[in-house]
Amino acid sequence: MKNYLEFEKEIKTLEDEMELLKSPGNESISEVDTTKIKSTQEQINSKLKSIYSSLNSWQKTQVARHEDRPRAGFYIKKIFKDFTPLAGDRYFGDDQSVTAGFGLINEKSVLVIGQEKGEDLNTRIKKNFGMMSPEGYRKCIRLMKLANRFKIPIITFIDTPGAYPGIGAEQRGQASAIAHSIECCMSLNVPNISVIIGEGGSGGAIALASSNKVIMLENSIYSVISPEGCASILWRDPGKSLEAAEAMKLSAQDLLRLGVIDDIIPEPIGGAHRNHNEIANNIKKTLLENLNYFHNMSSQEIFDHRKNKFLKIGRGGGFTKPSSEGETALVFKEPINFKLIRIFNQNKYILIALGMAIIASIIAMLY
Repeated sequence: MKNYLEFEKEIKTLEDEMELLKSPGNESISEVDTTKIKSTQEQINSKLKSIYSSLNSWQKTQVARHEDRPRAGFYIKKIFKDFTPLAGDRYFGDDQSVTAGFGLINEKSVLVIGQEKGEDLNTRIKKNFGMMSPEGYRKCIRLMKLANRFKIPIITFIDTPGAYPGIGAEQRGQASAIAHSIECCMSLNVPNISVIIGEGGSGGAIALASSNKVIMLENSIYSVISPEGCASILWRDPGKSLEAAEAMKLSAQDLLRLGVIDDIIPEPIGGAHRNHNEIANNIKKTLLENLNYFHNMSSQEIFDHRKNKFLKIGRGGGFTKPSSEGETALVFKEPINFKLIRIFNQNKYILIALGMAIIASIIAMLY
């Protein structure tokens, strides 16, 4: 049974009509019926294109959380061959909310990590709705270090509302586990690529998304807090989720403009939940392109690429390697527009006086 969002009521009506036309209980479909089916399908596609091209941030949040949206487990089975899951953090236990192991993509070995929300109520409870505990992050750290030792690229699928905030998780060192996971991601000498397939929430997401390339599906979200949580803090009213979502700039399109992410993977008409195979093929193609991008890079170049990517967020030109030999630190590269503004502010009185003198000279020559 399909699940429909509030803004998809017209689509539901048309698809119900389509099912009636195709129903085996009806008389055999005539030429007129076939034409009607084709016409209805065109109407559905047109409506979907119209609706999904003008979604606001809150509606995109609803799509990112859609019950029928494919999960990490589906992508792992569809994209990778010979996947071998590995379990346990060697300290406490295994976290069911994250699947991790080694597999092949086009005969190339990769470490695959996928946050799992679950497919139905039972699996969601088992996987804690995708909210990882400290042992989950420690499992990922253990496997990322192993992949780094054997020069194996890392691919992560992000889909979580955030790390688990329960008292047991806090007692076992949740904050420390997240911090060490971020540190591990940033220190790798192999390429790591993160794909946000649904929700990318708070530290629970950034712990595994501190990557060379952060890529989002078209209707996924990535933010420091949920829109409901933001609205509760700012306005004491969870009902203001739309205002919060718009202000937070959590959509893929906003984050690409801000330089927080690197690319957007287009979804099928009507979202990833309407065509699982198509979105899996789109993701596989993007992953292969990005793996090829890093193929000829040295370990140091891969490390510098990741470091520079995060250092330049919000800074315009970012940081570059110094030209003088013997220096290893990164140097800030000032953008040309920032440089011109700085020069003007430092010399504005001289420049204003010079401008007035030039204007006066022109006037004197004319008259």
